[in-house]
Formats: sequence, structure tokens, C-alpha cells
Amino acid sequence: MVTLELVEGILRWKNKRWMPPTFNESGLTKWLWMVQHAQNLKIGKYVDIGAFTYMNALYGIELEDFVQIGSHCSIYSVSTIDGKTGKVVIKKNARIGSHSVVMPRVTIGENSIIGAFSFVNKDIPTNVIAFGVPAKIYKRLTDDEVNIMLKAIEEVEKANNEGEAL
Repeated sequence: MVTLELVEGILRWKNKRWMPPTFNESGLTKWLWMVQHAQNLKIGKYVDIGAFTYMNALYGIELEDFVQIGSHCSIYSVSTIDGKTGKVVIKKNARIGSHSVVMPRVTIGENSIIGAFSFVNKDIPTNVIAFGVPAKIYKRLTDDEVNIMLKAIEEVEKANNEGEAL
């Protein structure tokens, strides 16, 4: 995988102040993504969520630091089709391609990448690329790829912590 693709979404936060989202009475943000039951959404720093994404956090959704979610995604902690419920956890630096769906009781591992238009109904391990309907693992990220991302995260955190001290 090309190095730039792995780090550009991380490094854009360098020397920038990140603020948690606020929601109007309908659960909509100014970036046009929405959450039902926003009180059950736990969101880390440097999280980026694309427009028209919908999250139902009735049973909890946790988005760790540096998570990226493309536009038009749906993340459900409850499914009215099959009655499945449970917390969704998207680990640090995981990325979800646009138009993907994540179902209840799913954990997406740290640094993992979900391809666009995927249906994720089972846990995805750390450091993999997965996609499809249902999502299946395509490949494992190399140690070099993971280390490049971790160094970029470290660079952003260092730059931003130094900036806050000024």
C-alpha cells in the first residue's frame, strides 16, 4: 500500500485543534452526520466522520482516537430486522470506507481498514484490510505499514501537545 494513503488522514490533524461534535435536537451535527441516542456515543480525539453518516447508539458506540468514517455509512448498536443488540467499538486509527454498514456487537480492530460499500457483521481483527458483503479479510497490513501509521500518530500527538503548552 502506498505510504501517503496510510498517513495523510492522520497528518492532516497536525497543529490543528480538534473539538468534539455537538448535536442539535435531532442528533444532527454541523457536518451533516447524525446520531440517535448521542448520550451513548463515546468519541475519541481526531475522529473524522463523513457527511450523511447515521449512527444508532442505543446500546453504545465507541470511536477511539484517529478513527475515520466515510460518508453515507450506517453504524447500528441495534437491529430491528433480527433483534441483535450490542455495543459497536471501532478501535484507534481504524478506517471505514463510504457507504459501509456496521452491525451491532462488532469490534473493528486497531489500524484496520474497511473498504467502501462493505457490510460488517462480525469482528474484524487488528491491522487488516477487509471488505465485501459480508466483509472478509483481504490482507494483513505489514509491520512497516503499521509502523508508518503509528509514527504519524505520534507526530500529530507530539506537535499538538507542544502547541497546547504555548
